[in-house]
Amino acid sequence: MYKRRKSKEIKIGSVKIGGNNPIAVQSMTFTKTSDKDKTLEQILSLEKAGCDIVRFSVPDEESAKNISYFKENTNIPLVADIHFNYRLAIAAAQNGIDKIRINPGNIGSDERIKAVADECRKRHIPIRIGVNGGSLEKHILEKYGSPCPEALFESAMYHVHLLEKFDFYDIVVSIKSSSVADTVNANRIFASETEYPLHLGVTEAGTGQIGIIKSSAGIGAMLIDGIGDTIRVSLTDESEKEVSAAKDILKSLGLKGGIDIISCPTCARTNIDVIGISRKLNDLLKNSNKNIKVAVMGCAVNGPGEAKDADIGVAGGNGDALLFKKGKITGKIPESKIVDILMSEIEKM
Repeated sequence: MYKRRKSKEIKIGSVKIGGNNPIAVQSMTFTKTSDKDKTLEQILSLEKAGCDIVRFSVPDEESAKNISYFKENTNIPLVADIHFNYRLAIAAAQNGIDKIRINPGNIGSDERIKAVADECRKRHIPIRIGVNGGSLEKHILEKYGSPCPEALFESAMYHVHLLEKFDFYDIVVSIKSSSVADTVNANRIFASETEYPLHLGVTEAGTGQIGIIKSSAGIGAMLIDGIGDTIRVSLTDESEKEVSAAKDILKSLGLKGGIDIISCPTCARTNIDVIGISRKLNDLLKNSNKNIKVAVMGCAVNGPGEAKDADIGVAGGNGDALLFKKGKITGKIPESKIVDILMSEIEKM
């Protein structure tokens, strides 16, 4: 297991991040927040998908007013994403939001920053500072010439100090870039200099496979370093797919429970449908909370040996398969029954 960076514990509604708490999964709605019913529907869908925290944009007063409606009808912690308008941040706090995402430097004067900090402190609402490589402050870009890791770090600290100036320390920080390397290196710098919890992600990662690959490379690298307290996989796709990808990243690193299905890439020795069997098992077991490893191996040459740490698995033969548990063969089963028998055995475990 990876040694977690020591970070400050922050409470977001019913969820705690930082400290020794599990890494929370976040996503964001894409409905118009002013449409309270459609937005509520998506919040509930994300909650059902296993999301821990949901964020939405608050671009106007109607959206801010709807927060109380969402809170009445959901249990999941909610985050208001606000740009430039300090009044909307205050309205979100007054309507019961659990966390506010805002950059203090873009809401105006010290008086406005203080007003937001005071309102959030009074109501025990944390603030997430969101630094993005595409929107760095002019003076920082002029200093560094590009949104390099050092520039991203300096921007984060600039916003942190604006809140600390008014004795506000209930802070979460995210530092994101469309560059995986810049994102990772900027977060490494920040993690070495402060104990504020970090929200991880690679921004503008893209659609489908490439978005998941970029997010997995960046988020995975930071998690292996012990950095990160909550994550969002940002995809140009359905929000529920963000949640699924985030959970899979955590599961692959042993940071989240659930069934881990391992399977071989197949070769000329393979005589069973490893690909089809693995896909069926993935579909059937994707929502299981059992903490076990299931192996689907193509042949007996490497099967039980390579997957000896699996709780249960099969190794293909010629139209049949060896069933094994903890590396020990327990029987032989026909190929047509592999999925049914594995599911039956898993149910008993």
